[in-house]
Amino acid sequence: MRSRYTAFVLRDSEYLLRTWDARTRPPRLDFDPELRWTGLEVLKTVKGGVGDSMGMVHFRAHYETPEGGGVQEERSKFLRPEAGAAWVYVD
Repeated sequence: MRSRYTAFVLRDSEYLLRTWDARTRPPRLDFDPELRWTGLEVLKTVKGGVGDSMGMVHFRAHYETPEGGGVQEERSKFLRPEAGAAWVYVD
């Protein structure tokens, strides 16, 4: 989750698309040039450990725009297709 947040901060669409499950991945990403991510709070995790194939992260991502600040809150699901493989974002 933290690596994907960092990729959003850096506007690294290549990394974001590569770490997104092919079944739910969009064809491309467009970033709002006026939005600046300012912080990440991980509120809760469920599973997602070394021996798990699924995990969930509940988080808040803070941002600033010319109109002011805001928060995006989500519960994101991640899968690890096979033992030792990299985690991928599902939804």
